[in-house]
Amino acid sequence: MATSAFLDDAVPEVAPTAKRSSIAALLPSMSPKLIVGLSIGAVIVLWAIIGPLVVGDPNAISTLAFAPPGTHGHLLGTSQTGQDIWSQIAWGTRGSLIIGFAVGVMATVLSALFGVLGAYIGGAVDEGFALFTNVVLVIPGLPLVIVIGNYVPQQQRGLFLVAVVLAITSWAGSARVLRAVTLSLRNRDYVAASRVSGEKTWRILVVEILPNLIPVMASQFVFAIIFAILGEAGLSFLGLGASGTFTLGSILFQANQALALTQGAWWWFIPPGLVIALFGCALSLINFSIDEIINPKLRDSTRSQRKKWGLTPAQIKQLEAENLK
Repeated sequence: MATSAFLDDAVPEVAPTAKRSSIAALLPSMSPKLIVGLSIGAVIVLWAIIGPLVVGDPNAISTLAFAPPGTHGHLLGTSQTGQDIWSQIAWGTRGSLIIGFAVGVMATVLSALFGVLGAYIGGAVDEGFALFTNVVLVIPGLPLVIVIGNYVPQQQRGLFLVAVVLAITSWAGSARVLRAVTLSLRNRDYVAASRVSGEKTWRILVVEILPNLIPVMASQFVFAIIFAILGEAGLSFLGLGASGTFTLGSILFQANQALALTQGAWWWFIPPGLVIALFGCALSLINFSIDEIINPKLRDSTRSQRKKWGLTPAQIKQLEAENLK
């Protein structure tokens, strides 16, 4: 009875602590680069959500051609046909982020399907998935996207179709990484114990394997968003982007077609390019923070982590020199 009472008192204290530790291990530490990345990314995402609701019609035409910023209420000036650049950037940011997040989701799902599922099942399924992944991986992405874009009529090139085309060319590399990690995890003792105890395949994948892949998949998701936004900007700049809607790439395409650079209309091409650069920088900083979870050596050797220990600059340099040896 005393032993039973002791166990009853001990379990409520140990279990929550272990649960909190496992959850905290999946979250990146609040380093300066993560805070900066999240702040910049949150501002741009909020602007993409709220901006189109408060700005005017981006297609509205006026007589103020190439008006500089601040002219008659146009915060970022106007285009060749008098369209408000501020309104276009608000709608263009939303369009680019829609494509980016859509590609991120689709590419992550495809990489998990061909990488995780195939590696766990093994045998002919794994060999077939791996062969298909390698074939897709060696196909040049940009030329394939350009060819597909040329064969699709302009009237049918919407945001979703552009996202699908970009997702098709961006999942193979992530699938190879997930396959390698899954092949390592499937031989772990706890996975073998679950298999021997008669657990269903889907439960082993969801409960035992996928939680260990969350940091890797999160990093790949962020990278897929960066690739999609840059890829869409490149396609739109070539005239193969989504039609009937605004994206940051389509704004750059229109500025190039109207010779904004030679006209000195810097407000037409610099702001959308700056938004792309800032959002890419924010996602890169977030990705660096996620890498610290995947590679514990990065987490233990960052200068921000060492500063929390109260080390002097001389001690920090000494530790860095020891790690390089």
